[in-house]
Amino acid sequence: MTLQQLKYALAIADCGSMNEAAKQLFISQPSLSETMKELEAETGVEIFLRSNRGISLTPEGEEFLGYARQVTEQFGLLQSRYIEKKKKEKFSVSTQHYTFAVKAFVETVKKLGMERYEYAVHETTTYDVITNVRSFKSEIGVLYLNDFNEKVMMKTIQENGLEFKELFSCNTFVYLWSGHPLAGRKTISLEELDDYPCLSFDQGKYHSLFLAEEMKSDYEYKRLIKANDRATLLNLMVGLNAYTLCSGIICEELNGSDYMAIPLKETERMRIGYIVRKGQKISKSGKLYIEELKKYQAMAM
Repeated sequence: MTLQQLKYALAIADCGSMNEAAKQLFISQPSLSETMKELEAETGVEIFLRSNRGISLTPEGEEFLGYARQVTEQFGLLQSRYIEKKKKEKFSVSTQHYTFAVKAFVETVKKLGMERYEYAVHETTTYDVITNVRSFKSEIGVLYLNDFNEKVMMKTIQENGLEFKELFSCNTFVYLWSGHPLAGRKTISLEELDDYPCLSFDQGKYHSLFLAEEMKSDYEYKRLIKANDRATLLNLMVGLNAYTLCSGIICEELNGSDYMAIPLKETERMRIGYIVRKGQKISKSGKLYIEELKKYQAMAM
């Protein structure tokens, strides 16, 4: 097994096509296919499923490539630091769709002030937050636990070799635009919300009530709309008088002042925290990011 074979396998997975990967790697498709067969034979792992419809990863292949990505990224760091003689600061975060987590990332980047860096922030599904930290794609993942999802989530976190560190807890709020008919209420009940669409972040093929980003995921909503990015949800709030449930921590600098959070009458506590690989040493960038996250404790209710 060689580093080149691992890079080839990752290229195929990223492209989703043997032909496209061959073009990007500047080698012939038969040569690339033969290299993958040799890698699979040596490791005893069927990495790709091949059919008339194309190529896809097997579950074992997905796990294998998670380790392969770690190896290639670590080699890249060694090469950059000791061969190319270029020191570049790298830091990556994966998070559920929290404005405050993005704002904390912004402040972290400002304070680091490195001349050369490569940073990444991924607002993504709950499943991907976990897998990104497990596979070294991100150093830190931000998500929440509550009484409903904690048992399943902690089992998943621990099975992936990760640990959860609580930052703060907060009540449940209704997030809606300032022109909503219920915007003037001091509290809002679920019954009052029944006539309006509830918005939820789509969790993709790994959807589960336990992986939902919103509180009250087991409630039987009359009207439910799923979307996969924050900007779309904000547009739906205005266009349809829709709402979502949130932590109540709002960053007007990023989302604007046209939206508000009102306490939910049937509130539940959500415990927001971060996940890291178990026993890992947190980088300077990671420590600074965590300190920025902790500043929102004062805003939690």
